[in-house]
Amino acid sequence: MNEPIKNYYTMRKDKNLLQAGLLLLRVGIGVSIFFHGLPKITGGPETWTAIGGTMSNLGINFAPTFWGFMAAFAETIGGILFALGLFFRPAALLLIGTMTVALVMHFSQGDDFMKYGHARDLLIVFAAALLTGPGKYSFDAKYIPRIA
Repeated sequence: MNEPIKNYYTMRKDKNLLQAGLLLLRVGIGVSIFFHGLPKITGGPETWTAIGGTMSNLGINFAPTFWGFMAAFAETIGGILFALGLFFRPAALLLIGTMTVALVMHFSQGDDFMKYGHARDLLIVFAAALLTGPGKYSFDAKYIPRIA
């Protein structure tokens, strides 16, 4: 068999590469969502109220400041936890909820694929991450192995 092809198939079976791939995905997406949420959490109550107002798309018309803060919290703190692989599945659940609301908001505004694609893609990534777990190169695996 051709050597590069043989190396490719051998590489696919390498469990360390799988774990390195999960680490890269987790850190890359986690840091990205952290920076996406940072201006929201530092924006204060005005920003939180504007963000939380999107909950009305789900028929929730009370406490928009609270809901906006929770979305900002999910993206910043959840992003850090996701990147570290610490309390990974709860963080993924928070981020799934936030991306679901974002997707509903885009649909309710009649946005096209270019506007809702980001929320949809991240929703898929967080849902897949919830199923796969953080991988062995994570704080959960090191310190709380029963939940990793």
